[in-house]
Amino acid sequence: MQVVRNAVQTVVKKHFCRSFSASQNHLQGRKGLVLGVFEKEGKESGFHLTESAASFDQLLSGKLSDLLHVAGPGLKKGKGRIFYGIHQDFPCVAVVGLGKNTTGVCEFENWDTRKENIRQAVSAGCLLLQELEVNCIEVDGCGDAQSAAEGAALGLFRYDQLKSKKKTKVTTQLHRSADMDGWRKGVLYAEGQNLARLLMEAPANYITPTTFANTIEEKLAPHAERVTINRRTQAWVEEQQMGAFLSVAKGSEERPVFLELHYNGSPDSKQPPLLLVGKGITFDSGGISLKPSLSMDEMRADMGGAATVCASIVTAAALKLPVNIIGLTPLCENMPSGKAVKPGDVVRAKNGKTIQVDNTDAEGRLILADALCYAHSFNPRAIVNVATLTGAMDVALGSAATGVFTNSEWLWEQLHKASVVTGDRVWRMPLFQHYSNQVTDSQLADLNNIGKYSRSGGACTAAAFLKEFVTSPHWAHLDIAGVMSNKDEIPYLRKGMSGRPTRTLVEFAAGLAHSG
Repeated sequence: MQVVRNAVQTVVKKHFCRSFSASQNHLQGRKGLVLGVFEKEGKESGFHLTESAASFDQLLSGKLSDLLHVAGPGLKKGKGRIFYGIHQDFPCVAVVGLGKNTTGVCEFENWDTRKENIRQAVSAGCLLLQELEVNCIEVDGCGDAQSAAEGAALGLFRYDQLKSKKKTKVTTQLHRSADMDGWRKGVLYAEGQNLARLLMEAPANYITPTTFANTIEEKLAPHAERVTINRRTQAWVEEQQMGAFLSVAKGSEERPVFLELHYNGSPDSKQPPLLLVGKGITFDSGGISLKPSLSMDEMRADMGGAATVCASIVTAAALKLPVNIIGLTPLCENMPSGKAVKPGDVVRAKNGKTIQVDNTDAEGRLILADALCYAHSFNPRAIVNVATLTGAMDVALGSAATGVFTNSEWLWEQLHKASVVTGDRVWRMPLFQHYSNQVTDSQLADLNNIGKYSRSGGACTAAAFLKEFVTSPHWAHLDIAGVMSNKDEIPYLRKGMSGRPTRTLVEFAAGLAHSG
């Protein structure tokens, strides 16, 4: 057995080891393969192969199983090993651990554990092969082709547009499975989130309000028969008397844009639309209430709400979801200047309410206030606004889940159900009158843009402020400040801006479409 082990070491590479440099030229232009293995149930050690892995093993007369048996301890969930030279079509094969096959929805974790395990494992395998500069990877569907596709596409995404040296571009395809529909759906879900990541990661001098709108128009161009785009200018914003939005925008040299997207997917043109509103601050310096310089560069992603909303509509159009969706994204920068709004100024929102601006760094709620007022003019089925709104949300939940504040049990149930499927979780937060009292107690105006007790319950008082501009019985505010970026918490997302919760928004819209 020791002799066999020594021989195996020449073809086996564990996930934490460096790739063999001698193999690079041989691998160029060739395919890699990702296969999954499940842990055996109970106390019994070992593994059992997925259907695709078992078929591949049979082609090799059991060689893959033999190698796995002698290669060391069983594969842990989300970890992988690479085998070289075992099949002429695949110079390297990554075998990844999927955990137990009997897992499913976990009420404690609020997600489908099996789906998450597949995303994590497939992503790990694809990254191993990308390091070997493999150009094309075939992926085992692992019994859930959509989750496998999501793991592959999300894991391989990398923002290197501005780097001279780029990672190998890898294409992926499903390996020996009939579930092509699931695979294609997973690819579209992941590409939607990757679009949001692309927008959020790009420097603020590359993604201004104007270039943001240009990018979304370009992405929606292939779906022109179902999509109408209204690109509103500053003059239109002034006509709409959106004083809160204008008060934030006027501090910057960049012109504001109010982007209005109409996706008409339902056969019934009179179907009330789902209304999505996204905060679009393309750079947030804090304005006169200037932020500390440390990590201010991350505020290029303060348009994460707009990015995820627009990316969700692009994805819905690509999927041809039978639902009507309207997306509203007020886009501007929040900058200090001689024209910028000052602490203590009072501005008037579209609905006539006056707002005392005691902190210019609480600007997101100002631009959303006017957008929410405008949203009601479409008689929507439901309104969902998405925003990187408060640091307090990050303190409360961290990166585990998006905070949801809603006045509708039905809407909460739909959002929660969608998040269980995608693994991009949501968690309900309170909308007590207690918090409304703190934002309606203002010395100079109807409302104050910060709570009476400043930082206490900051995410809750921000939501209470937005509630003052809502009359719809089905409204939800998603505070995504905590999930804006990823360090290493989500294994299938690289370090950087996360694009969350795009897939949950898409799944939510799909659920509404299919429920009528």
